[in-house]
Parts: sequence; structure tokens; C-alpha cells
Amino acid sequence: MLPLALILKNWGYQITGSDRARDQGRTPQKFQWIAKQGIALTPQDGSGLTRDTDMLVVSAAIESNIPEVACAKDFGIPIITRAQLLAQIFNRAEQSIAVAGTSGKSTTTGMIAWILSEAGRHPTVMNGASLLNFSRGPDDFTSCLSGDQNLFVAECDESDGSIVNYHPFIAVLNNIALDHQPLGTLIPLFARYLGQSQHCVLNLSNSLIAEHVADSYRGRSVTFGWDMNQADFNIIHYRGADKSGDFAAQADVEFPGNDEVHTISLRLIIPGRHNIENAVAAMAACSVLGVAPVTAAQALSAYRGVGRRMQLVGCACDITVIDDFAHNPDKIAATLSTLQEQPGRLLIIFQMHGYGPLKLMRSELLEVFARYLRPADGVWAADRLYMPEVLYMGGTTDKSYSARDFIEELRMNFNDPAQSPASRSCVQWFQNREDIIPALLQDAKPHDRIVIMGARDDSLTLFAHEILNLIAKNGLERSTDES
Repeated sequence: MLPLALILKNWGYQITGSDRARDQGRTPQKFQWIAKQGIALTPQDGSGLTRDTDMLVVSAAIESNIPEVACAKDFGIPIITRAQLLAQIFNRAEQSIAVAGTSGKSTTTGMIAWILSEAGRHPTVMNGASLLNFSRGPDDFTSCLSGDQNLFVAECDESDGSIVNYHPFIAVLNNIALDHQPLGTLIPLFARYLGQSQHCVLNLSNSLIAEHVADSYRGRSVTFGWDMNQADFNIIHYRGADKSGDFAAQADVEFPGNDEVHTISLRLIIPGRHNIENAVAAMAACSVLGVAPVTAAQALSAYRGVGRRMQLVGCACDITVIDDFAHNPDKIAATLSTLQEQPGRLLIIFQMHGYGPLKLMRSELLEVFARYLRPADGVWAADRLYMPEVLYMGGTTDKSYSARDFIEELRMNFNDPAQSPASRSCVQWFQNREDIIPALLQDAKPHDRIVIMGARDDSLTLFAHEILNLIAKNGLERSTDES
């Protein structure tokens, strides 16, 4: 909702908004920043609407019985969803790039925004996360650019089915995997999205894309993949983060041009094999608009990422704190495998963003944590998982399967005799998030990396900073005691 509101504000519209998170006192810094952008904020009680209001825009996350909706109906004000309004202004652009997929949308959108901006194209960009390259500091929540209305880049979400509203000039599809909806629903949804575009950018390394959609759109697709000579952009020779602790990722990329194959080196200052994929997707999309891959790679070498995507919060007492949006099996696997490229134990705080998604992804989440939580190996102690109860921000939902149930099931996965009781105890449930802090501070040791994971809750970033500050404080107290 925020980037869409800011784009319209910068285009000259008068915007008023409400959010139950503001009413609950969550993330006050963010709402203060929003108000400074010239957007009037009101309680979610209908007071922000008048009979002169042209339109009420609602997100898919709110219920139809909130006061604003009732007030709009009383006043005869048209009600439209966020996705419908975004699609209206997006589809008007002569050159539009939609970025879709289960994972990597925000990062790839940010990468395209940075490449086009560095190439002097001045795009309008609508993203689901803050754009760190365009941010002025930690209290800047910029997640959009208001540029050329005929060059529009947007992250397009499939979770509510609204992706079919978009008719892009270029449709990027990073991957298909289980997330908000079953695969039987997602595959035809993405296929329809691709069918409404003029050009497609497809990841052939994703098995579901390769098996179910790639052949149908081969004639108008630019493809990429790992070690695939048949792909237009072939990614080879991945090099992950080195042992120095630097966040980085490198690979070579082969692509055709002038009747020969060219190879360039792609280096990122953000980590992970998945981010190399995201970067090549962005490079491929921009190549359709005439931006040379060499130019794109040069821009990407200075790309800083987007908010809450393996974002370094800081280090204290030789302990690193990382803030991450991972919340589905693919994203969690990508984060943990990337962090395990370097030595050191992981202390993971994972807050699930809804009871429904937890129930839907239960088996796959169990599998990914059982696979990536490492036992003690003689050098490092075992990784640990701390899980608070599922995020609940109001409304009606089925709570029959909880985080506590999930942790009990996960513990069963460690009942192999080869796993010690100590390993099983490394998976813990807590009723409240704050209850984790004493256990975490007691467990944390030098060289550990603490990862805060979860979606939909901006206060997780504040929680990450709180943990970092407490570690620094406790470290100072220990030093004082020892002296």
C-alpha cells in the first residue's frame, strides 16, 4: 500500500491512509516517516473519508467489515483493491516490466530499478520492500520511484490471484514454488500472467517453469538458468561468500551477441546463489529494453539490496545480527544455505506470518528446517531455532494448527538415534516473541549469527535492533565484571 500511495502522491493526488498497525502502536517510526511525505494518517475508524473522497483503496489483508468500507458504502464512494488500482496505472505505461514468482520479486524489482536508473532511464517503480540504493538512511522507507509514467516496473503478487490484472510489456517469472496457494492453483495463474505479456523472462532452472510453462512462450521469451547452454543467459562458475565474512556472490554469465557467445563476470555485494539468479533475471529483462548486459552487470556491482532481505543489522561481541523476510520453504532454504557458506552457528528466530500459511506449508517447512538445522560437528555447536507463536493482527482465522504444534512435529524429526537429545532441545517454542530474548542471550556465543525471519511484520526489524543492542550491553557488562 505504501509505495502505491507515494507514487500517486508524487503524481499530484491527495492521499489519506489508515493502518491497524498504527492504531496498535507498531512501528511508529515508519508512520512518522509516512506522515512527513505528505500523507495524512487517521485511525482506522472511517474518519479519513469524506463525501468528496474519490476512491477507497483497500489491501487484500483487511476484512470487508472495517469502518472505512462501511463508510465508503454509505457515502457512495467507489471501493477498489490495491492490485486493481496498481494494474490500472501500470497497464497504461508503454513499457512496463512486471516481476513475479514465489521468491525474489522485491530483490529483482529493486535490481531492475537500479539498472534502469544507472542507465539514465528514470523509471517509475512500485516495490514491496524498501530500496536501499535510493534510501537516505535507516529511517527512510523508500519503496518506490516516481519517474517516467511510460516506464513502469512493478512487483506483482500472486497470493490473492490479482496477478492476472497485469498486462506487461515484459513479464519476469523467477520461480514457482509453494507459498500462499497450492501449486495446482499457482501454475495456471502464472501461465495466464505470461500469456498477457509481449515478452517473457523465464528461469529454466526452476523445474516447474521448465516443465509447465516454458514451451508455451518460447517464441517470445528470454531465458536464463544454471549451466544451461540452451538458455539465453547461462550462469556458470558460482562463487559464494568467502571466509573473510564479507557478504558477496559471484558468477560468470554467458550470453549471445554478434554471432558469438560473450562472457562477463557478475559480482554482487549481497550474498547467495539465489541473488545471482535474481540479478540475471534483472539483466535479461533490461536487455529487452536495450540495456547492454555489461552495463547492467556494472550497475549491479553496486546494488545494496532491499530491506529485510538478509539485511545486516550489525555486529556486537563478535555476534552478527541479520534481518530477513524468509517465510516460505524456498526463501528459508535460500537464506540458510547462503549463510552456511561461511563457518559459524546459526541462531534462528522464525515468526510465521499467519495460521493459514503455516497449515498450508506445514510439511514443506518441517522438511526445510529438518534439512538445514545442523547438529554439532565438533567445531561448532548445533544450530538453534526459536519460534514464537504465529503472528496474529486481528480478524477471523483458523488457529487449529499453531507454532507450538509445528515445533512438536519438528522435534519428532530429530528422534533418529544418531541425533543427540541436545540436538532435539535446539528447537524451541515460545508463547511470546519477547520470551525468546533471555534464552537467546544465554545461548549466544562469539562467531554466532542470529537471523530474525518472518513476513508481514515490520516490527521484526525493531526486534532485531533490540537484540543487537542487548548483546552489546551485556558484552560491555561482562567486560566490566571481568576487569
